[in-house]
Amino acid sequence: MPNANTALIERFYTAFQNRDAEAMSACYAPDIHFQDPAFGVLRGAEAGDMWRMLLGRATDFTLTYDSIDSIGQTASATAIARYTYSATGNTVVNAIQSRFAIRDGLIVEQTDVFDLWRWSRQALGVSGWLFGWTPQMQRAIQQKARKALKAYRQKATP
Repeated sequence: MPNANTALIERFYTAFQNRDAEAMSACYAPDIHFQDPAFGVLRGAEAGDMWRMLLGRATDFTLTYDSIDSIGQTASATAIARYTYSATGNTVVNAIQSRFAIRDGLIVEQTDVFDLWRWSRQALGVSGWLFGWTPQMQRAIQQKARKALKAYRQKATP
């Protein structure tokens, strides 16, 4: 029988598979600290809005996950997201390693790790292949992601 923290991470990934950003956000504490290579650090409602934006745009999206480990108030998991990157129409298969900190039955920290150069080669094509490994291109990817999230949040909150 899984412990409560394992069940929480299962709920999170099941919601992710179902493209249910609201259920994903419900797994987060109000003061969530999220970090990944594409968006950098997000806090609070920004994290839920990121999932709303990404899942709202996603086409041909599938997610598999496994290797959920939970020890004390931490957990980790591996996921593979497959989708069409909306800006280019390219197919992306992104292997993500996630670490979680849990407090009072909610996720308070999530750190997703993936190879941004590998992602950029798939999502951006030749420019990602040639320049995706450079700090400049990686900053540009993060700036574009943050700008898109800011625009989404402004549009969602009139």
